[in-house]
Amino acid sequence: MSLRFTSFIEYEEDDVEYNKICDEHKHLLETLPKGSGWSIQHLYNYNGFWIDEMLLKAILLLDTYFKSEPTDIVLASFMKSGTTWLKTLMFSTLNRDRYSFSNHFLHNNHPLSTIPFLGMKSYPMTDSTTFSAPRLFITHFARTLLPACMSSCKFVYVCRDPKDVLVSKWHFMCKLRSKDLTPLSFDEAFELFCLGVSEFGPFWEHVLSYWRASLESPDKILFLRYEELKKQPEVVVRKLADFMGKPITMEEEKKGVVWEIINLCSFENLRNLEVNKKGVEKLGNFEVEKQSFFRKGEIGDWKNYLSEEMKDRIDGITKQKFQGSGLIGFNE
Repeated sequence: MSLRFTSFIEYEEDDVEYNKICDEHKHLLETLPKGSGWSIQHLYNYNGFWIDEMLLKAILLLDTYFKSEPTDIVLASFMKSGTTWLKTLMFSTLNRDRYSFSNHFLHNNHPLSTIPFLGMKSYPMTDSTTFSAPRLFITHFARTLLPACMSSCKFVYVCRDPKDVLVSKWHFMCKLRSKDLTPLSFDEAFELFCLGVSEFGPFWEHVLSYWRASLESPDKILFLRYEELKKQPEVVVRKLADFMGKPITMEEEKKGVVWEIINLCSFENLRNLEVNKKGVEKLGNFEVEKQSFFRKGEIGDWKNYLSEEMKDRIDGITKQKFQGSGLIGFNE
């Protein structure tokens, strides 16, 4: 009997349910629509979203084996929407009594080490039930792909202008792209993005899955924008603290704790820490250079890559997709 733990999914490889999942996974790979991947050859369209072979199996495992807790807090995002920054803010805000700002966990550990990705990284010999509440997790899966048991969890969702997401994602995925494949040009990535064919995409449906859930359960989902985080980080940190059940006290306000958190987790500070400059981190089946998570972090970098025609096309898709949802676009 071989006991395995994959991102807090506990299972036994000779378990009957596990074997059923393997059979279902194999069947899905043979029957689901295929699309071009950005870092690998193929993506698969599962329930309206594009994911790779490994993540498809992770979804099936999550649905069967993951045991959520009502106190769990999940950071959700479409990849390259500001996840790295927000995860450090959440981790530091929730654990501000545990670490001093002069000798913080982040000074010696990459942000990937702060909060585990559901279904994307292995944690051998780790049982999630041993983690004290509230447990923090991260996912790039759309809300509708997550198991029903997670409906009781709290979610923090961050979205970002899709034009900036496209540029950031293209740079990141090019570094992960298999050497066996021809390089992915920006024009190719643009076309795939507009068609919705990208890891975890379509972008717009991903955002809407959490937006609609936030309207149904506003006490369970905190919906944020990356641009809001950039312009008023202190407001967002206070929102996070309240939402996670650990509000900033008057005494902490007087001591400047909010800005201590912001300065610790700032893009410039994280990028310049020695621990984030060299080496690689394991992300699923990929090894990623640590510095790859700190490219620019700017609003409007898309202006250096998109033509006016490209801009209008993405803005047009955004307007059409968001119409009637109550969610405003990124140029309004």
